[in-house]
Amino acid sequence: MSEAKSPKPDERQALLIGERRRKMAASAHAYVRGSTIQFYDWLERSTLAVPEGPAIWICGDCHVGNLGPVASAGGNLAVQIRDLDQTVVGNPAHDLIRLALSLAMAARGSDLPGVTTAHMLEHMVAGYESAFAPQFDAEDDVAVPRMVKNLMREAAGRSWKHLADERIEGTEPMIPLGKRFWKLTREEADAVRKLFATTALQELATALRGREQGADIRVLDAAYWRKGCSSLGRLRFAVLLAVGSGKSERHCLMDIKEAITAAAPRSKTADMARDNAERVVTGARHLSPGLGGRMRAARMLGTSVFVRELLPQDLKLEIAHLNRAQAEEMARYLAAVVGHAHARQMNADDRKGWLSVLQTRRSRTLEAPSWLWESVVELVATHEAAYLQHCRKYALAEAA
Repeated sequence: MSEAKSPKPDERQALLIGERRRKMAASAHAYVRGSTIQFYDWLERSTLAVPEGPAIWICGDCHVGNLGPVASAGGNLAVQIRDLDQTVVGNPAHDLIRLALSLAMAARGSDLPGVTTAHMLEHMVAGYESAFAPQFDAEDDVAVPRMVKNLMREAAGRSWKHLADERIEGTEPMIPLGKRFWKLTREEADAVRKLFATTALQELATALRGREQGADIRVLDAAYWRKGCSSLGRLRFAVLLAVGSGKSERHCLMDIKEAITAAAPRSKTADMARDNAERVVTGARHLSPGLGGRMRAARMLGTSVFVRELLPQDLKLEIAHLNRAQAEEMARYLAAVVGHAHARQMNADDRKGWLSVLQTRRSRTLEAPSWLWESVVELVATHEAAYLQHCRKYALAEAA
């Protein structure tokens, strides 16, 4: 494995927690993205009558940053949910509220007035409901925002070189240690090698189109990955593999991530695996087939982990500085993507019943259900206050 000065394992946790606090202090929108547990604490305390939809696999952390272009093992590209750490069989209304909160905070970050937020939620609900139409097509049945089209065009043109330049700073077969990547302990390095010697992980490494089944798989390098926000503090490893040999040798980058207990409440009748990694992979296959087909559950160092290959086409959707028209169009489109992920899990009767619930308790002039609007109002106030408290604590810690 690569050699460089890295923090010792017992020093990692404090550094990672500090990094997480720093990221969450960057903006109110960033705070919302990193405060999933607070969202569900509010949900448990809330007296609002949130409707109960059909028990299906939900994202559990359905914010804007968790949506974006995703490539399948076969090469197909689509905008899907791209982070399933919190996935459970639960209430689809929770994904709607979480997405609405994220959109509202993005609007505030763009200095858009509250009136725009009200109209965004109208468009969001309309986009979500449109996905329940028979034979819905996300590309043909809802307007794709220009920034999404541009991102998809960029994703389609990306290659391994782009991924290598971004993630490991070059195409050399090594992971450069430093700020983002830290040296593994001997125990961790041995565990990585053993993991990729298993049949399941070797099959994952050769799953992509054009790779030879049964090809030789070798671990070239691996490192602890200081990545994410809500995941900081958990096990996270980047692994560089060689697939094949000689002229046919190809490199790929694997992401190993610890799976923890979901904060999202699950349905009391849910039939889910007890193993957290199995839960994440199963939820991904239901909600984001392109991503789920590229994931495997495993155990490593006594911990439940899930593994996926990172592809150059997988990009995060970042929205900033939107005008009103862009905000409304984006809300409608992203909600349609989430609605499609929900609707394809329901039978015709469940889809019809859930639509009927969504279309009740509306005001005479605004199309967003009152429970959704009231939830967002409460959540924005709660998260704004919590964000300011977080920033104060962060500033005090920095001064100390």
